[in-house]
Amino acid sequence: MKKLLTLALTLCLLLSLSTTVVAQEIGDDGMDIIVNDAPIVLDVPAQVWDQVTYVSYWPVVQALYPSATAVWQNDRAVVTAPGLTMEIQPGLSYLVANGRYLYLPQGIKVDNNVLLLPVRTLAAALGASVAWDPIGGDVVLTAGDGPIAPGEIAYQADVVYWLSHIINAESGNQPLTGKIAVGNVVLNRVASPRFPDTVYEVIFQRGQFSPVANGSINLTPNEQSVVAAKLCLDGANTVGNALYFLNPRVSPNSWASRNRPLVATIGAHAFFA
Repeated sequence: MKKLLTLALTLCLLLSLSTTVVAQEIGDDGMDIIVNDAPIVLDVPAQVWDQVTYVSYWPVVQALYPSATAVWQNDRAVVTAPGLTMEIQPGLSYLVANGRYLYLPQGIKVDNNVLLLPVRTLAAALGASVAWDPIGGDVVLTAGDGPIAPGEIAYQADVVYWLSHIINAESGNQPLTGKIAVGNVVLNRVASPRFPDTVYEVIFQRGQFSPVANGSINLTPNEQSVVAAKLCLDGANTVGNALYFLNPRVSPNSWASRNRPLVATIGAHAFFA
C-alpha cells in the first residue's frame, strides 16, 4: 500500500503544473515520536519548519489506528479508519478530517514523496493529545476517545451559511488568507461586547456591511468561501483581533483608517483592530 501511494504521489507531482516548494528548514533535531508509550519508525525524520514540528502522517495514523487504510484518490491521500475519514492534498493549506477543516498556515509538506503534517494538527484530527518530553525532546502522542468530532456536529448550519455568504460577498475574489480574515472580523465582533452576539446579527447590524445593503449577501458563495468559513470556525486566524476591514482604494479616508491600529493588509483589504 505504501509503495502504491508513493508511486501515485510521484506521478501526481510530476504531472501537476505546480511544483513542490522546499522552504528552508529551521532544524531537524532527530527527535523521536512516541505513540502510546512506544516509539514509532517514521518514513523521514521529524522536521521543524518555522518553529512548527512536522511528521510523516502515515506511521502516526497506523500507530493510533492499526486498521486504517490509505489510498491515493483525486490528487490526495484519503485515509479511512473507524470513525475517521481524512483527506490530505498537497498544495493546500488545510486538511479535512471528518468534514472538519483544519488550517495549516505553512501548508502540507512533501519530502521524498512522503506527506508531512504539523504534529499538533494531525493529533487533533486523530483525537490524540500531544506533549513534549522536556528531557529527551521527543514528541509524545497519546490516544484519546476517538477521532475529531464530525463537521455536522461541530458546525452550526446557519452559522456556516451566513459566514460563508458574507465572506463571499466581501472577499470572493481574494486569496484564502483574505477570506479567512473577513470571517475572523465577523467572529471577533461576535466575541466583542461592542457588537451583537451572533453571526447573523453582526452581519445584519445596520450600516456595517455593504453587501447587506446592495443584496450581494444573497449570492451563492463559491467553494473556497465555504471552506474559509469552516476554517474560521475551527480556529484559523490570519488577522488576530481585527474588528474592521476596508478596501483602501475605495475608502481612502475611512473612520477605521484614521482611528484604529492597522493589523494587516491582505490582498485588497486592510484590517484594523
